[in-house]
Amino acid sequence: MSLNKEKDFGTPAKEADTLVTLEIDGFQVTAPAGTSVMRAAAGIGIDIPKLCATDSIEPFGSCRLCVVQIEGARGMPASCTTPVAEGMKVVTQNPRLADVRRGVMELYISDHPLDCLTCSANGDCELQDMAGAVGLREVRYNPQGKNHLQAVKDESNPYFSFDPSKCIVCSRCVRACEETQGTFALTIDGRGFDSKVSPGQNEAFMDSECVSCGACVQACPTATLMEKSVIDHGTPEHATVTTCAYCGVGCSFRAEMKGDQLIRMVPHKDGKANHGHSCVKGRFAFGYATHKDRITTPMIRKSISDPWQKVSWEEAINYAASELKRIQAKYGKGSIGGITSSRCTNEETYLVQKLVRAGFGNNNVDTCARVCHSPTGYGLKQTFGESSGTQNFDSVMKSDVIMVIGANPTDGHPVFGSLMKKRLRQGAKLIVVDPREIDLVKNSPHVKADYHLKLRPGTNVALINALGHVVVTENLLDEAFIEERCDINAFAKWKTFIADPRHAPEQTETITGVPAADIRSAARLYASAGNGAIYYGLGVTEHSQGSTTVIGIANLAMATGNLGREGVGVNPLRGQNNVQGSCDMGSFPHEFPGYRHVSDNETRQLFEKDWNVILESEPGLRIPNMFDAASDGTFMGLYVEGEDIAQSDPDIQHVHHALRSMECVIVQDLFLNETAKFAHVFLPGSSFLEKNGTFTNAERRISPVRKVMKPLAGYEDWEVTQLLANAMGYSMNYRHPSEIMDEIARLTPTFAGVSYEKIDQLGSIQWPCNEENPVGTPTMHAHEFMRPNGKGLFMLTEYVATEERTTRMFPLILTTGRILSQYNVGAQTRRTDNVAWHTEDRLEIHPHDAEDRGIVDGDWVGIKSRSGETVLRALISERVQPGVVYTTFHFPESGANVITTDNSDWATNCPEYKVTAVQVSKVTQPSEWQKQYSDFSKQQLELLEQGTHHA
Repeated sequence: MSLNKEKDFGTPAKEADTLVTLEIDGFQVTAPAGTSVMRAAAGIGIDIPKLCATDSIEPFGSCRLCVVQIEGARGMPASCTTPVAEGMKVVTQNPRLADVRRGVMELYISDHPLDCLTCSANGDCELQDMAGAVGLREVRYNPQGKNHLQAVKDESNPYFSFDPSKCIVCSRCVRACEETQGTFALTIDGRGFDSKVSPGQNEAFMDSECVSCGACVQACPTATLMEKSVIDHGTPEHATVTTCAYCGVGCSFRAEMKGDQLIRMVPHKDGKANHGHSCVKGRFAFGYATHKDRITTPMIRKSISDPWQKVSWEEAINYAASELKRIQAKYGKGSIGGITSSRCTNEETYLVQKLVRAGFGNNNVDTCARVCHSPTGYGLKQTFGESSGTQNFDSVMKSDVIMVIGANPTDGHPVFGSLMKKRLRQGAKLIVVDPREIDLVKNSPHVKADYHLKLRPGTNVALINALGHVVVTENLLDEAFIEERCDINAFAKWKTFIADPRHAPEQTETITGVPAADIRSAARLYASAGNGAIYYGLGVTEHSQGSTTVIGIANLAMATGNLGREGVGVNPLRGQNNVQGSCDMGSFPHEFPGYRHVSDNETRQLFEKDWNVILESEPGLRIPNMFDAASDGTFMGLYVEGEDIAQSDPDIQHVHHALRSMECVIVQDLFLNETAKFAHVFLPGSSFLEKNGTFTNAERRISPVRKVMKPLAGYEDWEVTQLLANAMGYSMNYRHPSEIMDEIARLTPTFAGVSYEKIDQLGSIQWPCNEENPVGTPTMHAHEFMRPNGKGLFMLTEYVATEERTTRMFPLILTTGRILSQYNVGAQTRRTDNVAWHTEDRLEIHPHDAEDRGIVDGDWVGIKSRSGETVLRALISERVQPGVVYTTFHFPESGANVITTDNSDWATNCPEYKVTAVQVSKVTQPSEWQKQYSDFSKQQLELLEQGTHHA
């Protein structure tokens, strides 16, 4: 299998209604107006030499290698910057052009190291290729003349090297940083011969604003910017296209291999979600897949105080099944359950919920979406009829006003964040609703929020109602849309409700802390936009009124007619790679795949017939119910695939007590994570690089996950679940994940047209995909909503203050979030060089609050809530407002969830991570919980080391 590099057409493709026909080297070519001569030529297989041009960025025309001759035109124009014209006649090769190109190349080579045989880019260097293409055989210039050959390397970045001695100052890296990433971290410093690429103000890469997305590395035509993995191990030999297993963007990558070793991940240009871009996690942080901490042998033990015994797969599976059957015989059918993962594939998740329903005989299955986006599922299902976002990511490029609520796209969804910034640089307006000053508020001179509504945590509903009040009372409604597309009676009730003076910005100002004038201006801006789009995240859902806020957002979009076309919509930014898919696959205790209630007789009978088993009609236990029942002694067995509930769930001390109370906890994962420390059976998992399947991203895009290396433990995750099902007495006999997807399609209307064959043909598919939408649905609700009557449903959204209030004892509000370099509980990213950017969770605190408490930057501070106490180092920051503190949750020893409470959303039990009343004070030692955690964790690692092979 060869590497099969993606073709570079030199300049980006252009879309135009007008087609232009011209002649290139005697061949007739037709291309969209605006297309460059270079791209038009490449389209028919004529590759004009180039160095400064690449099809991921706009043409620059600086290298002069791509010159051509055009009949009737003077001189030799650059083909990259010359657009096609009707009747144009182009010559790309003749002796005169060849002489000019050789002369240009000679100048480049005269100031370039001639170490091709030992260069890391040997065989993968565009400068080398172009020297051959133009026929350069000698360099006449004195090699002892002035040059840059002694320039010092910058090795500061853990993932790539910067060798300025090999730089040809083509500016491709600078333009990629500007156009693709939107960070503007690189510049061309100096003029003429003194020109050089400079990170920041002549800083090292790690000291600059560089976010290590890799766009510059990918754009570089030489070995100037080169992955250290390539320098260390050589150039890859073959590649497989797969999908990233980090955030909900779902970037497509070429996993480039050398034998069975992964050398680098290169963003796939045809990836519909990322279009050849990436972030530091997807591009570089893949080392966890082969980390020394990987556990590849099954293990069992009677008690969590016993050493682990390494056993065969057969013994581990049989032991797990016998324990689950023993528990059911002793405590009843409903005494066991399962938790699916938003990091596993659709097929694996589907099998886990099928195992629980058909093999365990109950509906006790839930997923981590419970603690992140379950309010999205509820709120959008009620109002629009479907539990998903409405647009594809590219839709943002047609938005006129973008409202970001409770999300931080540049950190949590960085590739989409870059796309959004691109649209903002083109002139779209931005409204940010967030208690904290995220990067988008004032990212750079090129991106700045028009309004930052800096609300108090927990007051989302009051703010959304105030926005709706302005829309209604100032007659900013889209009456035609409402009349045609929405339930009129429900709208009338909502209109009366929202017009009540108590929802006026002047009345809510004391609740939200946001000036009434700002709310009114923001509402007018959004409602008056040609296209207004809303993007939201966990800052909306992880509240006691998370579902209410989602409903309020849906009301606002319907009231202004911002649905059903490109550039608008309601778009939840899903946190993990397959949160959408885990919900689609029926991971909730009340829903079968496709969001159909378990009590619906017709749906249940469909699954009963296909699965050949009688299914329960009553919903099972949600995750919080499982923990409560475990503490009560009625829920005693749990199968957890790919989730770390002992770190990620709220009120951790309650979670740990529940896990200790169970008689059999089965964990299937890559590492001995926090949950596995409470486990009795450990089944080794497989990383995304070791399996076949699909992920569904935040835009409903079903993308292929393809195996690039053999599973280190011998099995893909779906195979392990199948083994457990068979041992439990419920037969599963799939030979490949494609057969699982065929079953999903057979039983799930929105997936009816999905197959591996179609995914391979199209690259990816956005559901619904069925007879009406055979190639998928980029924009939802284009003609009618997916509710039974086809009409959007307005719902009343009464603001109910959270029970979590500040007091004299707990005067501050803690809220939580993520950071760019780390991912979720950190199990993956902490085992990569991403720790170079973020080595610990820190507590952001406003200077005024810090001064009141005698806290200076870097001090150890205790954070105490009614649930518990932990200790972090302080980070003095004006990004948070007075009265609010903020932290991340990527390191287990931080204990961020020791202090979060058991408050949850009224409809879905989604925890209220974003509002915890706390006190902060200087301390000199870790909290009692941290001491206990340290001792327990040390003990568990020792028990792992003491593990023996069972004869």
